[in-house]
Amino acid sequence: MHPAALSRRTFLASTAASLARAQQSPNNQLVIGMIGVGNQGTGRLRELLRQPDVRIGGICDVDRSHMDRAAALVEKEKGYKPPLFADFRKLLERKEIDAVSIVTPDHWHAIPTVQAFEAGKDVFVEKPLSYSVAEGRAMADASLRYKRVSQMGNHIHNDLPNYRRVVELVKSGKLGRITRVHAWKTSQTRSFRPNRPDTLPEGFDYDFWLGPAPKRAYNPLRSHGSFRHFWDYSGGSFIDFWCHISDVAFWAMDWKAPQAVTASGGRFFLDDATETPDTLEAILEFPGALYLFSFRPTPLPGFEHMGHIGCLFEGTEASLVTNYEKHEVWSRGKLIPDFPKPAPSIPDSPGHVREFLEAIKTRNLETTCNLRYGHRLSKCGLLANLSFRTGRKLRWDDERERTSEREANAYLGRKFRKPWKL
Repeated sequence: MHPAALSRRTFLASTAASLARAQQSPNNQLVIGMIGVGNQGTGRLRELLRQPDVRIGGICDVDRSHMDRAAALVEKEKGYKPPLFADFRKLLERKEIDAVSIVTPDHWHAIPTVQAFEAGKDVFVEKPLSYSVAEGRAMADASLRYKRVSQMGNHIHNDLPNYRRVVELVKSGKLGRITRVHAWKTSQTRSFRPNRPDTLPEGFDYDFWLGPAPKRAYNPLRSHGSFRHFWDYSGGSFIDFWCHISDVAFWAMDWKAPQAVTASGGRFFLDDATETPDTLEAILEFPGALYLFSFRPTPLPGFEHMGHIGCLFEGTEASLVTNYEKHEVWSRGKLIPDFPKPAPSIPDSPGHVREFLEAIKTRNLETTCNLRYGHRLSKCGLLANLSFRTGRKLRWDDERERTSEREANAYLGRKFRKPWKL
């Protein structure tokens, strides 16, 4: 999902200059195919429809109601109805399509991404990048092998300026040496109850929706909206928000990979049919620093005013706490509103989607959230989930992308259900 604090006004302000440039070249159209147009996918579609140099070249979804709704939106906003596809492979055959937006459940990120690269398309794919570490590696490698532009949908990286100011301040050294970073995300404590019938809805190809995941009987909780809370398809809200919040920590600390990962938690509030934990404490050990991620029912004590997400950098001189839109510096228990800040050094962004579109035109493979960065960030959250599921501390060999535990290594990838393969 999008960061809750990301307003339409802020997004439009951050992209106005780039939109003006695009309007100067109305014939320089980019044709984009949409793979997945549920609630999040429709949000992505609305963003693309606001870009004057974008034409929607096709819409694909396994749910006919989603497809019809998206097509009607395009027709209302732009006056044309794009072709519809029940199978993403047919959409990828369209030579006029320059790039695709992939907004599917996590277990359906890797296959269409790699096949899109193979078909010569650039790719914008949602966070977390992948369902597994092995799939993320395949996606990142394919982006380079086929020399395709890529962007992982982690909007907060570019659509609000706050993270840039935080990174500058941490890197300036004014906070002293950072030895501990603590992030949090509030967790769901109300159980999931199906609001859809147990019978398979008409027009929904559930078998295709399952795709490479194991065959399961249809259950409304196992699809739209709540799929993320089953291990077959994702790793819970923990992994859903991991990239949004961990991004500022990894960016500021320039972390590459942890030496070890430990996670513990459980289901202390939910009593429904879902599987992933509602409480999780993860500790990632980096050279010289610890990263703690708390997936918890309330904000970090003492920082309730920062809201449902936050990241705290603990320095030897002062500490900085941030959410999406603002940050504060504290020292010896007191807020320091006039703490000296370095001059801005990180250029402003034209916007997350806009950056991707401009990169397609210039063939810039190094977008700020390209799939290599997306894999580096996402896999650390995946490793925390592996530690929780195995109940073991995992020592990590990043060069080989293997843990110290055979049981955990079995979770780094999985066997796809036939006929799907990567």
